[in-house]
Amino acid sequence: MTIKRVLVANRGEIARRIFRTCRDLGIETVAVYSDADAGMPFVAEADVSVRLPGSAPSDTYLRGDLVIEAARRSGADAIHPGYGFLSENAGFARDVESAGLVWIGPSPESIDQMGSKIRAKEIMAAAGVPILAVDLDGVTPGELPLLVKASAGGGGRGMRVVEQLDDLDAELAKARAEAESAFGDGTVFVEPYLPRARHVEVQILADTHGTVWAVGDRDCSIQRRHQKVVEEAPAPGLSDRARTTLHIAAREAAKAVSYRGAGTVEFLVDGDRVFFLEMNTRLQVEHPVTEEVHGLDLVAEQIRIAEGGALTGTVREPNGHAIEVRLYAEDPAEDWSPQTGTIRAFDFPDSVRVDSAVEVGSVVGIHYDAMIAKVIAHGPDRATALRTLVDALRRSRVHGVTTNRSALRQILEAPQVRDADLWTSMLEEHADDWFGAETPDSLVPVAAALAEATLAASSARVLSRIPAGFRNVPSQPLTREYEGHEPVAYRSAQGRLVVDGADVVSVAVDGSTVEIMLEVEGVTRRYRVAVAPGHVDVDGPDGSTSLVPVPRFVDPADVVAEGSLLAPMPAAVTAVKVADGDRVAKGDPVVVLEAMKMQHTIAAPSDGVVSGLAVSVGQQVEAGAVLAVIEEETE
Repeated sequence: MTIKRVLVANRGEIARRIFRTCRDLGIETVAVYSDADAGMPFVAEADVSVRLPGSAPSDTYLRGDLVIEAARRSGADAIHPGYGFLSENAGFARDVESAGLVWIGPSPESIDQMGSKIRAKEIMAAAGVPILAVDLDGVTPGELPLLVKASAGGGGRGMRVVEQLDDLDAELAKARAEAESAFGDGTVFVEPYLPRARHVEVQILADTHGTVWAVGDRDCSIQRRHQKVVEEAPAPGLSDRARTTLHIAAREAAKAVSYRGAGTVEFLVDGDRVFFLEMNTRLQVEHPVTEEVHGLDLVAEQIRIAEGGALTGTVREPNGHAIEVRLYAEDPAEDWSPQTGTIRAFDFPDSVRVDSAVEVGSVVGIHYDAMIAKVIAHGPDRATALRTLVDALRRSRVHGVTTNRSALRQILEAPQVRDADLWTSMLEEHADDWFGAETPDSLVPVAAALAEATLAASSARVLSRIPAGFRNVPSQPLTREYEGHEPVAYRSAQGRLVVDGADVVSVAVDGSTVEIMLEVEGVTRRYRVAVAPGHVDVDGPDGSTSLVPVPRFVDPADVVAEGSLLAPMPAAVTAVKVADGDRVAKGDPVVVLEAMKMQHTIAAPSDGVVSGLAVSVGQQVEAGAVLAVIEEETE
């Protein structure tokens, strides 16, 4: 059969990614969207779009009945699930096929078999694939550390590392709660935790004619809280024995469940030892690195297999090396908390591939995963790909929401990563080394202050001929301060702006943007500065920075009581652990928030008494909102 119109039952960057291939193949596209996503780029890029009515934005894409009805109304004859949401829901796959639509994915039976990680391990063991296992009823200290995992999930949600047996019950309870929230299934299991092992996966393609391809391998060892951050293909430094074992085991895993379409078999690799982790019956977030090195369009292959086509020829040998990083709306300096905002600038060099969910004007909200883009570099070798990716992150312009971009650069420049000495806990173990040594560009606030002064002078409605930085008392400079930076002092001398420590080479105004060149010790640096109410965006030779001006006068209404617990991000309140008047100790949980599918516990900063409890379960709070006040007890 020939597919004519595909509905993508997903959102963001993966919806845009699938639409791109559909356009290349001459296939029409349908987007479905929640109210929160109405203005997002993927909706506008589809040929037609259908609003999903009803439930909360975070649940809308989980309503299979609404998605199938949207396919019927829009004339779609096939559904591609992307990843996440309903992509590994066997019931939804059955409903799609029962509705007379083509399901671009594996059979519901395969999804069922691999959907439970517990059942998947049993199937793999029977097929001779090596597995890790722990009997939860008879755990001994010698089996520590342990890893608690959600049976129905992925993406690090529901995972907990247990170092002490006394902590096992509490960590199981936390994992069950997070798994229930993220996947609607609180089933968990336990396996040995191998912190020095690598996380390596094999891309599988299988048609309906009995052909199974192992399309190379990827290393996904660089993770934070069990969420992949950096992925690369081929997996560097594998022994021939380990690579052969991986590919054979992945093919056997696919054959064991009569797999069709694209999928991924994930393993832990410890030297030459290989252990099955899970099989993801869908496309992976990191699939672009495989596409880049093997010259394949995996989405096109998925569609061809769904149409009944056969895999022909052989898998191409890898050409060069590809590395991908996940760009998240999160603040590493604030314990990686999710961030929200409106994208003011989003631009990357042509040297890299960018699969993004956003563009200028897009709103990053609280309802979905914090990933806003994937950035992929391909080169003839690993060193070239790595250097290209670091340079692209440095040259990129992203403003309007705090991201992990600077942290990604530091990870990629770490000596262990450069030398491909990789293991799954390396990021946590080296966090202090990797993220503590960056020296900020001291000229960024200088450029910002000079740009603000220049624009203020050029846009003045009265006395417009007075130069920037002029004041009646020339002995005292003007000052401008930005949050987290030392105040900048500047003045006007003979009509030119002057600052201490740098020569102002030139200042050029283009609308609301100012280009400033500053010279220090014979070295000239160029800065592009965009000024708007409440923020100043600076792009310089070391990267991009957004500054928040400190008001010259503080509104009394903005002052909060001492001991106030503030929401670090917009979020929903999922639990309140205290009541007014309760005594708490430092570190006791007070409120649990959920944002972008992750839970965040707000703890008491000191011993004290709870007062002014301002929230309840189910309430939505904005960043900076007062949740409660902890009053320190006095003797």
